[in-house]
Amino acid sequence: MGYEKIKVPAEGEKITMVDGKLQVPDQVIMPFIEGDGTGRDIWKASVRVFDAAVEKAYGGKRKIHWMEVYAGEKAFKLFNDWLPSETIDAFNEFLVGIKGPLTTPIGGGITSLNVALRKLLDLYVCQRPVVYLEGTPSPVKHPEYVDMVIFRENTEDIYAGIEFEYGTEDNKKFKELFKENFPERYKRMRFPDTAGIGIKPVSEEGSKRLVHAAIQWALDNGRHTVSLVHKGNIMKYTEGAFRLWGYEVAKTDFRNEIVTERETWILGNKDKNPDLTVEENAKMIDPGFDMMAPDKQAEIVAEVEEALALWETHGNGQWKSKLLIKDTIADIVFQQTITRAKEFDVLATMNLNGDFLSDALAAQIGGMGIAPGANINYETGAAIFEATHGTAPKYADLDKVNPGSVILSGEMMFRYMGWDEVADLILKGMSGAISAKTVTYDFERLMDGATLLKCSEFGDAIIEHMDD
Repeated sequence: MGYEKIKVPAEGEKITMVDGKLQVPDQVIMPFIEGDGTGRDIWKASVRVFDAAVEKAYGGKRKIHWMEVYAGEKAFKLFNDWLPSETIDAFNEFLVGIKGPLTTPIGGGITSLNVALRKLLDLYVCQRPVVYLEGTPSPVKHPEYVDMVIFRENTEDIYAGIEFEYGTEDNKKFKELFKENFPERYKRMRFPDTAGIGIKPVSEEGSKRLVHAAIQWALDNGRHTVSLVHKGNIMKYTEGAFRLWGYEVAKTDFRNEIVTERETWILGNKDKNPDLTVEENAKMIDPGFDMMAPDKQAEIVAEVEEALALWETHGNGQWKSKLLIKDTIADIVFQQTITRAKEFDVLATMNLNGDFLSDALAAQIGGMGIAPGANINYETGAAIFEATHGTAPKYADLDKVNPGSVILSGEMMFRYMGWDEVADLILKGMSGAISAKTVTYDFERLMDGATLLKCSEFGDAIIEHMDD
């Protein structure tokens, strides 16, 4: 494919997807977006770390051939376009890439370049690992308990951007249609005459493919639980549906590999007392059973019978070795991931909940400066790994900020490619630099006896500690 501004390296090959498996050549052409603001400093430090790790791991047998593509301020200067079509074409052609933070344009049109990239490339998983590196300053007593991975749905929910601004003709038309066709629901608006309106689409397809990816990843990586995070007690037909569809895909696609939390109660009861009747088991998992209406009692009995039908593959304690699928209310998860961090492993969430939760969890392990992220389509193989923080323009070109978010996003990228030796070296170097208290200003000010490093110097420290 020909490009106007993008210069394709003379050497290297594309990553491709064949029969559902990523095909990674030894000489890889890798698209990257430098990023705006502090992105310039961060990228210079990060790319040296990546190249050093690849060289140390493979001694020249493998190499990344970097190909710059454009978005944000740099793209606007070159193309008069914040997100040129040839950038989208390049990511489609070369499949996997990495990016720094981008400016959100002010005014109409694209409200977020990050959201636009995710939608245009259908990168439906936002994957955010949250794991503590020893020595990192943290506001919690036991940050070492934190080892979680968030699978956030990336294309739906309120991020669909379907809004009707108060005072506009569209807002007026929408409310008239709403009032005419759904008068009882219209009445639920407290101040309809002055209300802006937003629509929250949550689909069966979007929910199921997100949860499927989370469960498959958990199984492939030896994880123990997947928690479905939702606010279904209030939003029953969107967030509640996400929960139901999540359990459905778990039971349909992974029946022999998983067990739900309620199934563990039923099977565990039978393990302890083989003579337990179905009705007795039902009363044990729902203590209010005797006060339920007959139809509700019948539902609980059917649930017990369905779980006991798994006895051959799940009974006699076999369920204890299965991947546990459970769910938790969105507001409660913020408390429990602090007070019971060990109980959480992989979390599958909708878009907004995942946005909040991933940033909140990052605070426990050192902040956004070292929080990596990836946007992935596990069906096509397309992936963009990215800094999860903003552009911080007041620190731009000062060689000051922590490059850890992009560097650890690179660690995710190399692991996704199957270059685990490179990923391991990046983690080793990062851990070594932090443990030695040779860090950038964000960590130095929180550590006793730390040595303050520039952004570029922190990259040097990471490379040096790869040899420890």
